[in-house]
Amino acid sequence: MSSQKLNDPIPVVSSLKKHVLILFGILIGILFISTIVLAILFTIEKNKTIAIKTVENDLCVTSPCIKAANYLLESIDESVEPCENFFQFACGTWLKNNRIPDDTGAQDTFNVLRTQLDNHVVDILTSPLTNDTIQIKSIANARQLYDSCIDELAIESAGVDTVLSVIDGELGGWPILNGLSWSETQFNLSRLIFKLREYNNNIIYNCGTATDDKNSSAYYIRIAQSDLGLEQRQYYLNETKLTLAYKQFMYDLAMSLTNDTTMVDKDARDIYEFEKKIAFFHWTTAEQRARQNDIIRTTIGNLSRIFNTSFDFTNYLRQIYSLANVTLFDNDNVSVSELEFLRNASLIIDQHSPRVLQNYFIWRFMMNRAANMPKRYRVIREQFDRVYRGTNAERPRSISCGAYVNNNMGFAVSKLYIKKYFDENAKNQSLEMIHNIRSAFIEMLEESTWMDDVSKSKAKEKALAIDEKIGYPEYLSSDNITELEQDYAEYNFNESYIHNIFKMLKIKSKENFKILRETVDRKAWGASPPTVVNAFYTPSKNQIAFPAGIFQMPFFNKDTPKYLNYGGIGAVIGHEITHGFDDNGRQYDKDGNRILWWTSETIDRFNKRKTCIVDQYSQYILEQINISINGNQTQGENIADNGGIKEAFYAYRKWVQKNGNFDKKLPGLIKYSSEQMFFINYAQVWCSKMTDSYAMNRVLTGVHSPGQFRVLGPTSNFDEFDRVFSCKPGQGNSRVNKCIVW
Repeated sequence: MSSQKLNDPIPVVSSLKKHVLILFGILIGILFISTIVLAILFTIEKNKTIAIKTVENDLCVTSPCIKAANYLLESIDESVEPCENFFQFACGTWLKNNRIPDDTGAQDTFNVLRTQLDNHVVDILTSPLTNDTIQIKSIANARQLYDSCIDELAIESAGVDTVLSVIDGELGGWPILNGLSWSETQFNLSRLIFKLREYNNNIIYNCGTATDDKNSSAYYIRIAQSDLGLEQRQYYLNETKLTLAYKQFMYDLAMSLTNDTTMVDKDARDIYEFEKKIAFFHWTTAEQRARQNDIIRTTIGNLSRIFNTSFDFTNYLRQIYSLANVTLFDNDNVSVSELEFLRNASLIIDQHSPRVLQNYFIWRFMMNRAANMPKRYRVIREQFDRVYRGTNAERPRSISCGAYVNNNMGFAVSKLYIKKYFDENAKNQSLEMIHNIRSAFIEMLEESTWMDDVSKSKAKEKALAIDEKIGYPEYLSSDNITELEQDYAEYNFNESYIHNIFKMLKIKSKENFKILRETVDRKAWGASPPTVVNAFYTPSKNQIAFPAGIFQMPFFNKDTPKYLNYGGIGAVIGHEITHGFDDNGRQYDKDGNRILWWTSETIDRFNKRKTCIVDQYSQYILEQINISINGNQTQGENIADNGGIKEAFYAYRKWVQKNGNFDKKLPGLIKYSSEQMFFINYAQVWCSKMTDSYAMNRVLTGVHSPGQFRVLGPTSNFDEFDRVFSCKPGQGNSRVNKCIVW
């Protein structure tokens, strides 16, 4: 047997093999671990890629969406908590970065869109016409009117001779310009007021044609108070910068028109003191709204018994309607508003000399004519407006001329506008939105606990009967121009701007008188042309209208997510529908007649609910001027705002439930849900800044609350806003006791 010694060397081949095997095992292990790591990393990266693609696919990066994202990102201030102050959250950055233009008293979304529309109007009034419009006479006259307005050399050359000839030859002169040479023997109050009305001036007494509130298919004659030079009686209570500027306006305008200055100072003081006495009895907007039941309905034959004044209203009405070849009969219906003012104003007139009266009436005429005169006179008006409106410059001549033509020949302008700027897709999408929002309102109506079944049923009938107008009247898109040409048949203008001004005034006056014998077409488009940035509800027609001019971002764009459109034009649609059921609209039935159609119990419960809205808004203080909002004066608009946002939100939610949430997010705003974006766009619409003077006018005379309260009020009353932003009642933007009418 053989054996191996312990000290024998190990064979070399066996040792190498062992080391190779160990090394190989280590390498295999490293490779295995690396594979696992790489697999994990690949999976992570793959998931990242999927996530990125998902985000990219979820983003709307079209031009309209990027534009919408930009204006929202340039408005939002994320340092503010939405639940504490949603207006500051939605508009804080906008407020910091936007300034008020020198030629206006405010800057807001409406002003931006109106400026854009004004530029479009100028463009279509100055660009070459297409072959299908070049022969349309009404368009040619609209352009002629614009050309006469823009021709400042001709205006300067013409001077003021035409204006003064009308004053001296037709209106009996302006004593303040004539010193002591003016004779009272030539004074005739009835003739003076008649001639001023011929030029479409309602001074002290406002007389004209309106839809009969008891018979919406007919017109009647309406007598009411007219406006004041300073609009609001509160301005006359104390001597202020405004009253001083107003008196300076009178003085400077008179001084610029005469060489005989002997009586200018005294006459200007007397004019103001006379108007101050009239103003004492003038009804405020809130008083007019609260005292609608004081309106008296009578006939031409019985009118003298109502007034019992030295001024003969009956004869005056017969005279002015004769201007349009309309003969009045004793059984013609007449509505008399603010009778108390009309009687007191007549007594004040009786107590003043012919000189004071002649001076005052011509002053009110000239106050408006200053804007139509050469530059040196417009500057005088502009100095007053700087104090009254808070402006620092006159609007560009092209813009003011375009606006004048649009205000007076808007349907001729719209014929061109809709062809160039209106997207027809807006009509179909808006009709769908109106249907959805109306349905949402009816659901809210049916779920209301304060209406009895009788009133609820009639309210539903009215909601279903609302007539809608979108964009423009159909005849404007037709090749048949007969209706357009008939409407403007008398609108023939020449190169003289002031001649055209006076002709326009006479045309407008006659048009108002002429319709008295016509039947109201309740399905016709209203008086406002498509070329306005606004929306309307007309109680006598039970009609909502959305002109072409408002279909712009942020209100509407066919290619942006639905949450923006519902938060924009959708809330406006809801607002106008709700007007049919606010404190004024609810007095008109489905056919537009002002009759009692709710039960007294439902009316009482409505009044309790609207009082909550009135009290809420009356507690808001516009800190800029430290004045409270007038909750009574603004109640109709506030009720409409509160109802409108709810109807639009519920309609949007129903749309999502039916169609799926296909709305993509906007770049830079992906952290906000679709519902949050609805509210953000709603609020952005009301971002606004005002000069102090403009703000004062807005609070004293406006029926709309300032922008910030159009955001804070409705959102603080809406429990869905609380849910969407996780707000708790009692936070700054969430009321504990919410005010709910609709």
